Amino acid sequence: MIEICGVNKSFGSLQVLKEINLQIRDGEIVTIVGPSGAGKTTLLQIMGTLSPADSGMIRYSGEDVTVMKDKALSKFRNSHIGFVFQFHQLLPEFTALENVILPALIGGASKREAVKRGEELLNNLGLGGRLEHRPAELSGGEKQRVAIARALINKPDVIFADEPTGSLDSRNREEIKQLFHDLRRDLNQTIVIVTHDTSLTEVADRVVTMKDGRIIDITSKEEESCAEKTTEEMA
Repeated sequence: MIEICGVNKSFGSLQVLKEINLQIRDGEIVTIVGPSGAGKTTLLQIMGTLSPADSGMIRYSGEDVTVMKDKALSKFRNSHIGFVFQFHQLLPEFTALENVILPALIGGASKREAVKRGEELLNNLGLGGRLEHRPAELSGGEKQRVAIARALINKPDVIFADEPTGSLDSRNREEIKQLFHDLRRDLNQTIVIVTHDTSLTEVADRVVTMKDGRIIDITSKEEESCAEKTTEEMA
């Protein structure tokens, strides 16, 4: 679904991405791991059209987004991409429901339609009793579920999550991990996660490892299963 071809990115004299080539398939969970400074978040921002690459190409279902003008790119992002950030990025003056429906309203949905969809999402995520609560009245795990509902409101092709469990305790990390698993199982949702949380790789179909601005390894669960099976047979 998403093709990243020959992507490079520098900040001044520092080259943070070097000839990145990667394909994200429809309906898979991909985690991107590696040490701090490896270029993970920069790659996520470029894939998510939040930041331009210096060179290279990014295509969604064959459509090259690197040639889009700002207005078209903003519309494409709103319609096709959802984002989840480490610190939620919820608007403090808005309720949980208002935060969730905002992208739908920006995208041109009627308020009635947006509210209906937002209530459904929040109910499905176990937050039916928190619709009118503001972020300050929610726990860390509840805020992240609101952020995930917001990411889902426009039925995006892909969700990009940047350290989605980084600010959560162990119980809430486990809940968010399970939620990503359920979204892929129930909605066939494509999800790309940048993380230092190694437990999130347990729900990933592929793990992409980065170092010094390059992809140095891509491991799939299928490969791991085959390796485990071979080891068992040899034993």
